[in-house]
Amino acid sequence: MEINKIIESGLMETYVMGIATEEEVQQVLSLKKEYPSFKEALEQLEYDMELLAQSMSIEPPAGTLSKIEHEINEIQRRNQAVQTTFEPEYRHEKSNRESKQEKYIQVESESNQMRINKAWKWIFIAVFVLGKVFLAGAIYFYLENRQAKEQIKELKIELKQKVR
Repeated sequence: MEINKIIESGLMETYVMGIATEEEVQQVLSLKKEYPSFKEALEQLEYDMELLAQSMSIEPPAGTLSKIEHEINEIQRRNQAVQTTFEPEYRHEKSNRESKQEKYIQVESESNQMRINKAWKWIFIAVFVLGKVFLAGAIYFYLENRQAKEQIKELKIELKQKVR
């Protein structure tokens, strides 16, 4: 019964996500050794989290791997060329700064944002403002119509009273 409470406490989830404290990690490791049911539940949770991560993963654009391999090969070639050539010390420092900058691999990605031409932006603003003007006009005429109906109703009541 006690092990079921520990399993339901959320200790395993914090351990699997990597946010557990050192004490919690030690507790999970000791429980894993002592109780086979805890070990099975932990393995099942790890498997489920892996499936969740795989289902939510996003595939990189086509050709990314070949671009990365090409950049790595270029960096290795540059490093070999720098090591084989003898340079004065001030140039060596400069090449180290350059090689540090060149160690990063540039990967092109596509933006998910929609780009709008500037002319369309003004058209959208004009449509929005006109929509607000028409809405205000509709509310105004609705209220005027309601007031006119009330006046007609009052006049009818007055007319009936005069006729009697």
